[in-house]
Amino acid sequence: MTDEQGEAATHRANEAIEAVFRIESPRIIAGVARVVHDVGIAEELAQDALVAALEQWPQTGVPDNPGAWLMATARHRAVDLVRRRERYARKLAEMGRDLAAVPPPQEPAAPDDIDDDLLRLVFTACHPVLSAEARIALTLKLLGGLSTPEIARAFLTSEATAAQRIVRAKRSLAKQGVAFEVPYGPDREARLGSVLEVIYLIFNEGYAATAGDDWLRPALCEDALRLARVLQGLMPKEPEVHGLAALLEFQASRTAARTGPSGEPVLLAEQHRSRWNRLLIRRGFAALGRAQAVGGAPGPYTLQAAIAASHARAHTYEDTDWTQIATLYELLAARTPSPVVELNRAVAVSMAQGPEPALALVDALAAEPALRGYHLLPSVRGDLLARLGRTAEARTEFIRAAALARNERERELLLRRAEGERSEGERS
Repeated sequence: MTDEQGEAATHRANEAIEAVFRIESPRIIAGVARVVHDVGIAEELAQDALVAALEQWPQTGVPDNPGAWLMATARHRAVDLVRRRERYARKLAEMGRDLAAVPPPQEPAAPDDIDDDLLRLVFTACHPVLSAEARIALTLKLLGGLSTPEIARAFLTSEATAAQRIVRAKRSLAKQGVAFEVPYGPDREARLGSVLEVIYLIFNEGYAATAGDDWLRPALCEDALRLARVLQGLMPKEPEVHGLAALLEFQASRTAARTGPSGEPVLLAEQHRSRWNRLLIRRGFAALGRAQAVGGAPGPYTLQAAIAASHARAHTYEDTDWTQIATLYELLAARTPSPVVELNRAVAVSMAQGPEPALALVDALAAEPALRGYHLLPSVRGDLLARLGRTAEARTEFIRAAALARNERERELLLRRAEGERSEGERS
């Protein structure tokens, strides 16, 4: 093999390792955490397995089942670590040392135990010793495999802030001795809100990737949707669990229609609805029905699911009941005030009442600190200006949105829209 061939083989192996680890790391961390009962150590052992792959695969080739290889390597190291701890504990016992710090043997699983390591990991990272923001950031890192910049984007915060939350969360879990465990009863109920938000944000990152060359990250959507379905079985009397599941079913149904032949984004108005997955849509309506049957005032996920259901009912984009959607967004804004919700409401208002009243709503959001650097604000504003015939202003907004966008596919779409407005202006 020539040097060039060797370098090419190493490059291919490294690419495969990166892709596999991105997909498999949450499962590896969750599986190892079940052995060592410490999510921080589990993450370190998963990274050790990655290093081992980087060292071995370029020489031996990528295994037939690379995910299983990484899992086995990490688990072997976890078992070795546990054995070393046990030997150390025995030596301390022989010397008459205090063994109060040694954890007792794990008790048998309770009948309603969560039979899913990934879900265990979510509940563990959502422990009450952490702030709500830290719980979500840590779980997105461990379960979703998101990078710090992606987490910062999900929170509409700075990368430094997101990084600090993750580091502090791990330290807090270690300091408090939080084990890899499943909460029961009231404790599980208390953590549910954070768990739902985590699953929601993971799905969103898969549905419209923050950065990189790909618009969609299907693995994240699949993990989030699977976890939402597991939660439905676990908590059938929680309406928001069904509401979240319904929302994700509806959103996932559009996946095949959201990208073109080259992976470029396809906007809702241009999607071929024949490519929407009817089975997922039926599942969405069933889950929404269960959420509504439980009773009580609809929560934010159930309201968002109702909005998605309105889109699913429309055979064409023109058939969409935008008045109903605008009303639902108004209810959502009252339930959970947010500048992002207000921006989405403005879009619905523009379709129901026209671009002019919607532009007033968007302009009122210009000073919102949370939307500073949020590319969809100038993107929506550009669309409204274009519909009002203010092409030069619209082009400026699309260019500004493209500069803020970190996903390459989204940036290309916005630049195409800017170019379209320039051409329109020249024709006028």
